[in-house]
Amino acid sequence: MATHDGQMISYLKSFGFPEFNVHPAVNHFDFARGQRRILVIGPMGSGKTEYSSRVWRDSQVALRKSDTLAASMKCGDADRRRVFFVRSSLDTGRFPEYPDDALAYRGGFERCGDAIAKIRDSFELEEVIRSHPEYGTWIIDEVSFYDERIAYVIMRESEQRGLVFIFPTLILNFRKDIFNSTARLLLELATDVFPLTAYCEHRDCMSDSFYTYRYYLVDEKECPALYFDPLIIIGGDREKQDPREPSYCTRCDVHHYLPGKEYTFLILKPLGVEASKGNLEPLRRELSLIQNDIEHSRLYAHFEEKYLRGGSGAGQLGFEAGNSGTSAEPADAGVNMNALSVPCIAEKAVIYLYLEQNLLSQNQLVALTSELELDREYLGQRLQDHGRLVNLLQPQ
Repeated sequence: MATHDGQMISYLKSFGFPEFNVHPAVNHFDFARGQRRILVIGPMGSGKTEYSSRVWRDSQVALRKSDTLAASMKCGDADRRRVFFVRSSLDTGRFPEYPDDALAYRGGFERCGDAIAKIRDSFELEEVIRSHPEYGTWIIDEVSFYDERIAYVIMRESEQRGLVFIFPTLILNFRKDIFNSTARLLLELATDVFPLTAYCEHRDCMSDSFYTYRYYLVDEKECPALYFDPLIIIGGDREKQDPREPSYCTRCDVHHYLPGKEYTFLILKPLGVEASKGNLEPLRRELSLIQNDIEHSRLYAHFEEKYLRGGSGAGQLGFEAGNSGTSAEPADAGVNMNALSVPCIAEKAVIYLYLEQNLLSQNQLVALTSELELDREYLGQRLQDHGRLVNLLQPQ
């Protein structure tokens, strides 16, 4: 048992407590320890940004301490008691009701004044750090959304100057995969990890949740996002009634539905590989059916076999295989089938093959958009979310 835990037990026993298990408390932040890179991970709603707000409040107390103590919390010109908050300039949809200088979380916010900035990439982070050399603790919200280079910028500033970085971020995406290569690099460079959980937001469940769940509302029905749904969709985390825009919540393994994963690798990606070799017709045919006659598509046939007939190892009717290895409720078959009710499925398949798999050329993307009369507005917005600007008009 650690010395600190032993002291805590002795302290509590002095009040007459019997033998019991002592669970770790949330301690005040230690501004004396430099060169730390702290990951605060968990699903949406688990309190990642609220953790950061506690660090901010602790800093206001620490700044009132004596000069003798202050020396232990400084590294050159930087004072680790001085906290700077960084957000993505793309993430303007969250908490629109709060002030521009707010470190905002569900249920409250802290006003940061001048100690806040919005950035687009690692180069802008470098500039902000260079312009504010007096700040020793940096909170970078959702750092996984930035380019890979940011991990090495952070490592350099931490090791050379003794700065502390705190990352309240999603490490897993809605597919339950490592979010991206930036997230993987963050795992490698982290010195501390604080994993947080939330209650599963399924109405019949109180289990711990580790996962962010993406779904759409179509005629008030829950429609899980397909596996090949665009990886990044900018627009906040509130529930939305627009069937083209996703809603998010947190779910446990059993109630995190992810239909279409097998289809993606068994059928969709091989069609993309064939297209990359110059044979676009099989993919064009499948996308046309998804767009105009989905019940005759290979996508629908796969879902029908898996969820309605119990094929592909799914067990009896309605049992979902591949979520947690345990059988789900019979109603889950209907929930998974609902995924085919959302609009723009063909557009999502094209984005997946073009952006994530690099199997479609830009010319093929433009050609499919024109020939199948795909939704240019939707495609353009999703491409922009991923930082890509493509003219989707067929060249004359």
